[in-house]
Amino acid sequence: MADSMRRLITLIVLLVTLFCCQVVAFPLSDTTIFTDTSRVISRLAPDTIVVSPQERSSNEFHSTKSPLLAMGLSALLPGVGQIYDGSYWKAPVIWGIGGYWLYVWIDLNNQYKDFQRLYNLTGNSQYMSLRNFYRDERDKYAWFMGALYLLNIVDAYAGAHLYDFNVSPDLSVGAVVSPHGTVALRIKF
Repeated sequence: MADSMRRLITLIVLLVTLFCCQVVAFPLSDTTIFTDTSRVISRLAPDTIVVSPQERSSNEFHSTKSPLLAMGLSALLPGVGQIYDGSYWKAPVIWGIGGYWLYVWIDLNNQYKDFQRLYNLTGNSQYMSLRNFYRDERDKYAWFMGALYLLNIVDAYAGAHLYDFNVSPDLSVGAVVSPHGTVALRIKF
């Protein structure tokens, strides 16, 4: 049973790999554009819009918030990058979770030290196992705090990048463009 299942999975993986390797998608368009953007061969469809390099530079997007500054602020003090990005509600969440985990870490560290001291005084193996348990739990919360710190920085970076992203329900575009292109899919066997 297991051997036939392994063969079936191998066959499926092989077919998917062959399909992905053999599929070539390419656009069938009437336009040829060189790397020199000032020249465009004029076999354009009648409803195609050509943007000159001068117009392109005036329409470039400039971000309002700096992602690097947001990262730096969050690295210095977790949550401040979120305040800079305008996500004010995230800062108390980060501070609350981080503060709770720090409190638990301190408590577990104190328990670890107490059982370490008791083990050194008595040599009882039960104190040693409790000491190891509290050490492992303490280390686990240290990993949690490290992950929260890194996620805080990543969130501030992403928030600064997406600050100017339009999330309105109106998804229309200012210009009316309806390109006519064809995409073909060629499968070779």
